Amino acid sequence: MTATEIPTPTELHAPVLAWFEQHARDLPWRRPEAGAWGVMVSEFMLQQTPVSRVLPVYEQWLARWPRPADLAAEPAGEAVRAWGRLGYPRRALRLHAAALAITERHGGDVPSDHARLLALPGIGEYTAAAVASFAFGQRHAVLDTNVRRVFARSVTGVRYPPNATTAAERRLARALLPADERTAARWAAASMELGALVCTARNEDCSRCPIARRCAWRLAGKPAHDGPARRGQTYAGTDRQVRGKLLAVLREAVGPVPQAALDAVWDEPVQRARALDGLVADGLVEPLDGGLYRLPAT
Repeated sequence: MTATEIPTPTELHAPVLAWFEQHARDLPWRRPEAGAWGVMVSEFMLQQTPVSRVLPVYEQWLARWPRPADLAAEPAGEAVRAWGRLGYPRRALRLHAAALAITERHGGDVPSDHARLLALPGIGEYTAAAVASFAFGQRHAVLDTNVRRVFARSVTGVRYPPNATTAAERRLARALLPADERTAARWAAASMELGALVCTARNEDCSRCPIARRCAWRLAGKPAHDGPARRGQTYAGTDRQVRGKLLAVLREAVGPVPQAALDAVWDEPVQRARALDGLVADGLVEPLDGGLYRLPAT
């Protein structure tokens, strides 16, 4: 194969699937007992959060709320509390809202139909496709950051995909899907695992890659990224950090918290007030009379 040739789907499927059989991590949401709810919980938690941080929270979550109805029966604030330090806590509110809808609309069972999954609150195209594929073995293009990077390098010949998913990426993902449903679901998991473990954003290990000899980016000499600057993951000193500190106080409290307790976590008053206002606007914090605050009770 020359640097100008593009690998065909069949040239990619067999080696990636064989690699996955040998190297797939034993993750709790991949086990049969996880069920569709376990898969859904994992997909919410894994958004922008590494597996190592998700694992302990996931285990505790499923032990406490093994079914959607168990979570739906609790106040939304308990979901935020149990979310701990996973970050982006609005995901906890969205997962709670999805549990309520599953309980009310679907008798407490996560629906298998892609359109019904997509109609749940907090469920976007990626999560609906991931749950349908990983929980129910269906044929869908599952495009997370890892998969997009594998496809960008192996087929398109560039180091990184665009910052936001494009129509061209979706077309490519559909074109690469195996025809058989079960194989397509396995391919979705395998290509994601390859991006997570081998074809990583930095320090990729081509010596371990099952498709290195077919990779368009490698064959082209690994050209440097020439697109828009990659978005960073800055945290220290940002409103995100302040929001996290404020939520930590509220999570640990057994009752409403006075303003003074929140003021103590961050010295800069303007940024602190902005962060607190944002938490209230997002529904993560409820203001009460007398300058008190709590996690949402509904």
